[in-house]
Amino acid sequence: MVNQEEFWREIKRKQQREKCRGPRVVPAFTIQALQENTVVEKPPRCSPYDERPPKAPSTFRRYYERGVFPLNLEIASSVLRLNWKCKMEELDYNFYLPLFFDGLIETKSPYTFLAEQGIYDMLEAATGTDKVLKVLPQLILPIKRAVDTRIPDVLCRSLRVLQQLVRSGNCIGEALVPYYRQILPVFNLLKDRNVNLGEDIDYAQQRGENVSDLIQETLEILEHCGGEDAFPNIKYIVATYESCMKN
Repeated sequence: MVNQEEFWREIKRKQQREKCRGPRVVPAFTIQALQENTVVEKPPRCSPYDERPPKAPSTFRRYYERGVFPLNLEIASSVLRLNWKCKMEELDYNFYLPLFFDGLIETKSPYTFLAEQGIYDMLEAATGTDKVLKVLPQLILPIKRAVDTRIPDVLCRSLRVLQQLVRSGNCIGEALVPYYRQILPVFNLLKDRNVNLGEDIDYAQQRGENVSDLIQETLEILEHCGGEDAFPNIKYIVATYESCMKN
């Protein structure tokens, strides 16, 4: 059996060997960080421009796979279109419209087309009514989630939908003003972040898929349709934005 003196001598030898090797790297905010001859590891790098894809499928996707939506996806002459099984006037906007907006975070086909085209069809059918205005507070969180992904395709789709949403009714632009603080912070982050290609051609800009240009267009539409309180609230969040209505 090993006596007590030999045991402690062995412990001291191990401590000496560890000191010769240099300090150990340990996680922060742990008991190990309080031990001798240790160094806390550096925090991971975080970029505000990194894409943040959704961790789980959207509610829209799950409901579509269950057959909840009264529509079919048809392909005619290689062109996708939606075939609604009921009249648009009979749809429950309080239930269906937030679900379609929730589908904006999808990145796979055909869910991307289904969500975007479904929103366009419902907004067009509701022109001249207050159906969209009544359900507007339920649309803010899905829009915020889609914008916060920072994925270019999702951003472009969300910006186009937001433009159409503002144009779909007289009072919707003004009703959106209190929600600018939820929607616009990412706009402020990406508004002036254009890629410098030198003499090359930016084909995304030609296709209308440049995020910075779409953000500028969306802000101008929000100001134009948001009434007199729109510009001060936009300027408060997006400091580099200049009014398009001064002249």
